[in-house]
Amino acid sequence: MCRHLAWLGAPRSVAELVLTPPCGLLRQSYAPRRQKRGLLNADGWGVGFYDEGGELRRWRSSRPLWTDASFASIAPVLRSGAVLAAVRSATEGMPADEAAAAPFTDGRRLLSHNGRVRRDVLPLTLAAESLCDSALLAAHLFAAGDVVGALLKIAAADPDAYLSVLLTDGASITGITWGDELSYLVEPDGVAVASEPWDDDPRWVTVPDHRLLQVTPAGLTVTDLDAT
Repeated sequence: MCRHLAWLGAPRSVAELVLTPPCGLLRQSYAPRRQKRGLLNADGWGVGFYDEGGELRRWRSSRPLWTDASFASIAPVLRSGAVLAAVRSATEGMPADEAAAAPFTDGRRLLSHNGRVRRDVLPLTLAAESLCDSALLAAHLFAAGDVVGALLKIAAADPDAYLSVLLTDGASITGITWGDELSYLVEPDGVAVASEPWDDDPRWVTVPDHRLLQVTPAGLTVTDLDAT
């Protein structure tokens, strides 16, 4: 099913967001607490962020996150105010290389998908970074003028799809729950949105299914997609 996390706010280290929280993505790679499908997320990981100059940077691997000592040694010095990270549980039959690990990018935005969707409802495109369902979905949503509308059309074409999505352009976060929930935490210096809370802080808020979450410097909104 995968797990993912987005941060928007004051710069924090990638280690602080991904590795050091007691129930963060590192632990979720081998012992997720709220994952409904699959037992662990050992089929790769990825981190994307925007540097001080606004350039998009990305690091992905096909290995389990807990095995990557080199990333663990560098993550404390990587800092950003806009981060998207994910750990992967590959759908059976999907590629297992690092190109299939989120986050995916069009050079400007980052996108992560938790879930699965039939590849036959997604257009094949050279823009996709992999032939896995998540990469095809990302390429399709990047190309769409209306990301939410495009995702709802995919959900209509594949009623069994799970389409939890996180998208960032470095200045905002868009989260969509369709088949799986998200949670968010408003901190004094920013907002975290995640598949599941990285600790037991009671300030975490659960975003129910079929919701659109949007985070900007102006604030946070949650919209019922069934009412749109």
